[in-house]
Formats: sequence, C-alpha cells, structure tokens
Amino acid sequence: MDPSLVNFCFILSFLVALSMPCIDVALAARHLLQTFPALPTRSPTKPQATLPPLPALPTLPSAATPLPKFPVAAALPTATLPPLPAAALPIPRLPKPATLPPFPTSLPTVLPISLPKPATALPPVPAATTLPTLPATPALPLPLSSATVPFPSPPPSN
Repeated sequence: MDPSLVNFCFILSFLVALSMPCIDVALAARHLLQTFPALPTRSPTKPQATLPPLPALPTLPSAATPLPKFPVAAALPTATLPPLPAAALPIPRLPKPATLPPFPTSLPTVLPISLPKPATALPPVPAATTLPTLPATPALPLPLSSATVPFPSPPPSN
C-alpha cells in the first residue's frame, strides 16, 4: 500500500476524532440556548451594601511614658597575649643568584635503552591467512503480477 495514502488516512481519521467532541459540545450548547428560558436582566438600581462601623483605635503609649530598661551585661575580661620572645627565630634566606648552577645551553644526550631479552624464544608470527569467500546467492526472479496488491479504484465512467 502506498505510504502517502496511509499517512493521508491516518491524518484524516485523527482530524475526525478530534472534531467529534467539539461537534457534540456545539450541539449541546445550541440545544441549551433553545430550550432554556431567557436570563433575567439586571435591575437598574443596585442594592447598597452596609458595612459595620470601624472599631475604635486602642490608645497608644505616649512618648512621656518611659521605656523599660534592658539589663546591662557584665564586662567580659580582656584576653592578654604572652610577650614575644626576645631572640627572634632565624628567617631562611634564598641563595644568591651567583651560587646557582649555570643553566644548560644544550640538551643532554639520551642513553640507548635496552630491553631485557625473554628467557624463551617467542613463537613466530603466523602468516596472514586469507578468509574463505562466501558463496554467491542466486538471484530469484519475482513475478511482478503476483507481487502487486489490488487497490480498490472507482468504477470506470461511461
């Protein structure tokens, strides 16, 4: 079957399935509007809401009344540090630049590295072998008349 036809049928059925609830809601709304009595209109005068009076504010203390005093914390003792030693420790000093060794101007030569010889001789590496070839598969001829699927088409017009 043609993939474009399958896609078209799928999209068409998807759209029909999505539109079904909308159609039902529209029909129900129309039915309610036709069978429901007319809604009452608003009256021209609105009723006024009456609110209770606000409570009286409590009397706040004036600035003349003294505020309570917070308790005073006791004085903390101050820490005393021991005196520094009279003889200061010696500070290490870096050597003077004249005593440093000279910077090398050429690269050192690399010593030849010799690997240890194994105690027993290793077996020789086998020669590369060729992989066997796969037998060729014969091509099967398919008859085109039996491979097609009949598609329903409209009847021919007269």
